[in-house]
Amino acid sequence: MKKLKLNELNRAKIEEYSKQEKFPVVIVLDNIRSAMNVGSFFRTADGFGIEKIYICGISACPPHKEISKTAIGADKSVEWEYKNDIVNCVKELKNSGYLVFGIEQTDSSIFLNDFSPLKDNKYAFVFGNEVDGISDDILPIIDSAIEIPQFGTKHSFNVAVTGGIVLWDYVSKVLEKD
Repeated sequence: MKKLKLNELNRAKIEEYSKQEKFPVVIVLDNIRSAMNVGSFFRTADGFGIEKIYICGISACPPHKEISKTAIGADKSVEWEYKNDIVNCVKELKNSGYLVFGIEQTDSSIFLNDFSPLKDNKYAFVFGNEVDGISDDILPIIDSAIEIPQFGTKHSFNVAVTGGIVLWDYVSKVLEKD
């Protein structure tokens, strides 16, 4: 066994990546405080071939030193758009045919392992502020909430880690159905 060198990974160049088919998923970042967490979402979105990132509220946008530090170039490959108002962003996505899931612990959340995405549906996953979670204003308009089961003493995972878990779960389930 040997580790592969970067040139042996056969990754797409940015121009090729921009033209390749993406999973019908968008990420919505709702008031993410840390620009490094935003950068991590870019890198995860690139790795999983996600359509787009919507950056809302106080979340930092590229170009930004801390985003670039953790995105390692994915801020150039992943399409993104800033939306000031999270409510309008969610409404626009729903009007465009996306099923919108808040990644949040609520009294009616479904556990991630019970989430069964359909290959042909479009999904928007909303990830909230590191302290306050997703905005209360969108709770009445999202389709559902997804919660990751946890077994330790902490109440939540880091938001960027949560993004990686949720997106891997989605991609693995959709690929399994092929």
